[in-house]
Amino acid sequence: MRQLRLRTQKRLTQAELGEIVGLNSYVQIGRYEIGKAKPAADMLSKLAKALETTTDYLVNEDVNDSAVTAQLTDRELLKQFKEVELLNAEDKHLVKTFIDAFLTKRHIQEYVK
Repeated sequence: MRQLRLRTQKRLTQAELGEIVGLNSYVQIGRYEIGKAKPAADMLSKLAKALETTTDYLVNEDVNDSAVTAQLTDRELLKQFKEVELLNAEDKHLVKTFIDAFLTKRHIQEYVK
């Protein structure tokens, strides 16, 4: 079900996702999404890359917010990341670029000290 949610957030059809990952038919994407088939490891990797996530996220349906919360203690930051998760791919990329630029700047400042 996570695959379906991510695919629709990216505004991809089953056929488009199938083409990206090298499947000849969108039918197999539908089978993955409803749980009638499990992708092989190489296909799972391609799906994760196409959907900009991890294979672990796609496989572990029972992973919930508490697991993320346990790692991220700043509640405001967690809320912001949840909102970013709902953005389209272009906007997410922009947010990631800003974060990367800030972190790079911080690393350079620390290195210069």
